[in-house]
Amino acid sequence: MLHGGTAILTDINISLEKKFIHEMKANFSDRFYASNMDITKKSSIKSLIKNVINRYGRIDSLVNNAYPRTKNYGKKLEDISYKDFTNMVTMHIGGYFLVSQQFAIFFKSQKLGNIVNMGSVYGSITPRFELYKNTVMTMPVEYATIKSSIIHMTKYFAQYLKKNNIRVNCISPGGVYDDQPKSFISSYQSFCSSKGMLDPLDVANLLIFLLSDSSMFITGQNLIIDDGFSL
Repeated sequence: MLHGGTAILTDINISLEKKFIHEMKANFSDRFYASNMDITKKSSIKSLIKNVINRYGRIDSLVNNAYPRTKNYGKKLEDISYKDFTNMVTMHIGGYFLVSQQFAIFFKSQKLGNIVNMGSVYGSITPRFELYKNTVMTMPVEYATIKSSIIHMTKYFAQYLKKNNIRVNCISPGGVYDDQPKSFISSYQSFCSSKGMLDPLDVANLLIFLLSDSSMFITGQNLIIDDGFSL
C-alpha cells in the first residue's frame, strides 16, 4: 500500500484479525480490504475473486501465505499418524493448489496475473536438527514435505502459464525472529553471514519486488532469503 497498491487480506475466520484490520483501515482506508476465504473450498475462492472484481475491477497478484495446521502438528517423526500427516499435506499443499488453480483461470481470462507462493529454506535443504536440541522447537516432517512440494508446484504452474502473461514465483525465507530461545538463535546465527534471523520486513521487501514491474521477466524461480543459512 505504501507502494501504491491495494491489499486484500483473506482468512478462514477474518474476525480473529479485528485489531490488525482496524489499524490497516485507519491508515490506508480504501486501499485495504478484508474478507473470509477458505483455501480448501472452491466456492469460497471463486466468491472472493468475484467480490474483489466487483469492488476494484481487477486483480494483479495472488500471494499464497496461508499456514493451516492440525492440532497435532509438530510431533516427532515416530509419533505422527498417517491421518495427521495426510491432513496437513491436504490442507496446505491442496489449499495452495486450489487457490492457484482458481486464480490462474481468472488471470487467463484477464490476460495478466502474478502468483507468489511462500515456501521455506527447508524446502530446499535437509533439516538441521542439531539447532533444535534442548528446545521445545521442532522441524516437522510435514513442514519439509509441504514446502519442498510448494517449490516444485511453483515451477509447474510457471511453465504451464508462461504463455498466458502469468508469472509464478516462490519465496523461501530462512528463520524469521519470533522470540525464539537464545540458544537456538545463537546456533542459527553460526550458519549465517551477519544478521542471522530475519525480520518480517526482510521478507516483505522481497515480496514487494516480486509483485512489482521490476521483476516482470522473472518466473518459475525459488528466491531464497536466509543470510547465507543454506550455504
